[in-house]
Amino acid sequence: MIRRHFLATPALAAAAAAQSNRAKFKLRYGPHPGMFRHSAGEDIIEQINFSASQGFTGWEDNGAMNREPALQTRTGEALRRNGMLMGVFVSHADFKTSDFVTRTDREFQDSLRATMRRAVETAKRVGAKWTTVVPSNVNNKLDPGFQTANCITNLKVMAEICEPAGLIMVLEPLNWYANHPGLFLRTVPQAYAICKGVNSASCKILDDLYHQQIDVGNLIPNMEMAWDEIAAIQVGDNPGRKEPTTGEINYRFIFQWLHKKGFQGVVGMEHGNSRPGKDGEMAVIAAYREVDNF
Repeated sequence: MIRRHFLATPALAAAAAAQSNRAKFKLRYGPHPGMFRHSAGEDIIEQINFSASQGFTGWEDNGAMNREPALQTRTGEALRRNGMLMGVFVSHADFKTSDFVTRTDREFQDSLRATMRRAVETAKRVGAKWTTVVPSNVNNKLDPGFQTANCITNLKVMAEICEPAGLIMVLEPLNWYANHPGLFLRTVPQAYAICKGVNSASCKILDDLYHQQIDVGNLIPNMEMAWDEIAAIQVGDNPGRKEPTTGEINYRFIFQWLHKKGFQGVVGMEHGNSRPGKDGEMAVIAAYREVDNF
């Protein structure tokens, strides 16, 4: 019998869920809204409570900045009550223009300042330390060196808002092949160079291992070389972008490595569920129990 199929049987998945009520995971894996909605219902607060009951100590919500302030506040309260750490939320992500790498005019930079002021207020309500930034598309008519310089210049402007508040922008490189063709920021080494150029404690890297496996691979060596600029991790197996154990990435080995490095941040569960319904949600929990067993 295939190992993954064996572990995903309903009986063993239920056993894993029961075990998780008694033990927290070694790392701060962070579910996101909707991941456990069949088990916990549609209410985000109840999903947080359910995640905590299963041993999770992290949480992520990409869309938090666009939620009502009252819900943001309730989210922060629920996370504190459950002893959970908020991971990233998205503050700036441009998938349509190349403005971030071509424009440094006052009007554009004022819009970036306004965005980050909103991000600071959101972070206060939800209790977040990190916010995701995806610069923009590449511009094929401008030399990459100039685009990099413009990107660094604009990030410095944003960092001026984040630094006094203690908020950390995390730059997320995304793959060109399966999901986001044409984006400027693709790889961890590229993001590392940009962070060195910005030279701010409020500008670091979000290393999404799903995207990096597709674009460059060499996951652990690249993490090792960029470690001083990495502040957040996200995961999803490849191919498929589902939970660990459904693809080719050896997440047990990677999580053991992160644990030995003393990583204290959130490992965002930036993936879908390989199976529908409650059974699929229990299978996700069982998969994390398997790869957290080191």
